[in-house]
Amino acid sequence: MTQAKQDSDLFLTPKQAALWASEYLGKNVTSNNIIYLLNYGKIANHAQIIKQDFSQDSANDTPTSENLIHKDELKAYYDTLFTTKPHLNNPLSFAQCKEAETTKHIHRLHPYKGKFIPQLAEYFLDSHVDSIKREAVFKRSDIVLDPFCGSGTTLSVANELGMHAIGVDISIFNTILANVKVRDYDMGNLEYEILRLTKILESHIQQNQIVEFEQILNERLSEFNQAFFPNKEFKRKVVLGEIDEKSYGREKEQEFLEIYNDLVKKYNINIQIVNNEVSFFEKWYLDSIKCEIVYLRDEIAMSPKELRDILMIILSRTARSCRATTHSDLATLLTPITQTYYCRKHGRICKPLFSILKWWKSYSQDTLKRLKEFARLKTNTRQVCLNGDSININILAEVMKFDTQFGDLLETQKIAGIFSSPPYVGLIDYHEQHAYAYDIFTLPRNDKQEIGKMSEGQGKVAQEKYAQNIAKVLRNAKRFLKENYNIFLVANDKFNLYPKIAELAGMEIVNRYDRPVLNRSEKDKNKYNESIFHLKDKQGSS
Repeated sequence: MTQAKQDSDLFLTPKQAALWASEYLGKNVTSNNIIYLLNYGKIANHAQIIKQDFSQDSANDTPTSENLIHKDELKAYYDTLFTTKPHLNNPLSFAQCKEAETTKHIHRLHPYKGKFIPQLAEYFLDSHVDSIKREAVFKRSDIVLDPFCGSGTTLSVANELGMHAIGVDISIFNTILANVKVRDYDMGNLEYEILRLTKILESHIQQNQIVEFEQILNERLSEFNQAFFPNKEFKRKVVLGEIDEKSYGREKEQEFLEIYNDLVKKYNINIQIVNNEVSFFEKWYLDSIKCEIVYLRDEIAMSPKELRDILMIILSRTARSCRATTHSDLATLLTPITQTYYCRKHGRICKPLFSILKWWKSYSQDTLKRLKEFARLKTNTRQVCLNGDSININILAEVMKFDTQFGDLLETQKIAGIFSSPPYVGLIDYHEQHAYAYDIFTLPRNDKQEIGKMSEGQGKVAQEKYAQNIAKVLRNAKRFLKENYNIFLVANDKFNLYPKIAELAGMEIVNRYDRPVLNRSEKDKNKYNESIFHLKDKQGSS
């Protein structure tokens, strides 16, 4: 009897493997998660070997599953992956949460670097969560402030919990994004307008040769990849070191380029990109993509006013996915890609995009689905994100312009506290991450007023400027806070600036909660630690 037959009880189908992994890790693992590991060569598929062994002995039933995983191999993979397993016991790691939960409903309406997961906001805002014996500091109908609103996570969570919320952000794009998430929509009207826009985009595309070109190109790619990059088998050989991925990928990339260049010439496709450092839109988009984006943008300008912002966000999300870059460089943008290439992410030859139609359709339907999901959870509370500088904005006056009833409530009730994640020192240029949207929609930029932007670095001068400005934001906010306010700030304080910030703001840190960041809203495998600082008013401060 072969070793495979002796160990047959250790071989699991994806469903069985998912059940075992869920119990072993203490978190929900699905069959799709297991299939992903097989497809990307992280674990081996033993089905063919097992079938061969069993077929030699007709007295045994041959296993029927197309995918079989060895339990010990799966265990070894997870043991290596979670070398920091003690961190999983930290309730603030949210290790038990799957990506579908951390990006639930509107929290994946548009990509955004640096946003925290909704579970973190829920933990500190929801008075029913007390797993670390915290004192409940917020209650239903309270007003919560986020002076660094970003993509609007605090506003969305506050709505679900029955709280009012005000956000402030210096970026007009962020302001639009946060507001469209919490707005009420006539879903029928929105669906109708999306359908109208989709039809006119399809009609527009039919006027050129892009559709036929991409169809033929996809057929050629499929044939080539099936021959030289067989699914699962190729990736597994790379993991085992049987194939030098870099040299093999480069060799096959050059082979397919001949096919690609012939098709480009045959269909007269313009793949030239203007090397224009001034305009992001000119530099990072192929000609056919630019034409479709501009065409749809101009059509959206004629849509009903109450729908323009959400349609703009769908088009922005679409445009982000259609930049002329590789799949693995989508968030980093190393150099514009105008030809087919070996893709390390997918383990095959991939191509740049020539039409936005597929992504527009996909993101339109995804947006409708997410808005409907959130609509079922929404409470009758008020939320708004104000576009302005948190250092000096008059929050009451600006809210009054938006909603006088909300303004009256703010004036009498005042803000109970803050939950926010200030920008980190020298980590992200928040306007630049959405440069394509600023170009496409000609939005005004306020880069110079960003706090802690990456272009200023992380030196001593940048740290001092950062501390002074965060403190100014807190002092400005105090004018609108209740006397016994509570402030929670999420920060990776590797420069130990927050004790000084609290002092400058006339506050004191009364507690600090440390957490390992294992789940990210924007895909990033780099784990790190951050803290949530609980600040209150310092007695005797002005």
